[in-house]
Amino acid sequence: MSVMSLRLPDEIANQLSRLAEATGRTKSYLAGQAIQDFLDREAWQISEIKQAIIEADQQDFVPESEMNSLFKKMGVTVQEKDK
Repeated sequence: MSVMSLRLPDEIANQLSRLAEATGRTKSYLAGQAIQDFLDREAWQISEIKQAIIEADQQDFVPESEMNSLFKKMGVTVQEKDK
């Protein structure tokens, strides 16, 4: 296991201390969990963006007329673009 030191604003350090006390966990454990959650979320977001780019590159889009019809059914006003 690696050791890492970091600087935290006082308020974040205080919140971390209060949470550690309330949960009976160490500050190190909570900080590690927070970092892991962040890394997981970022990896998921990057994966989703890459997949969306692949899908967009395939240019498999709903035709504008079909979208306008759907919007109309939903009660959404669609402004016609100038052609």
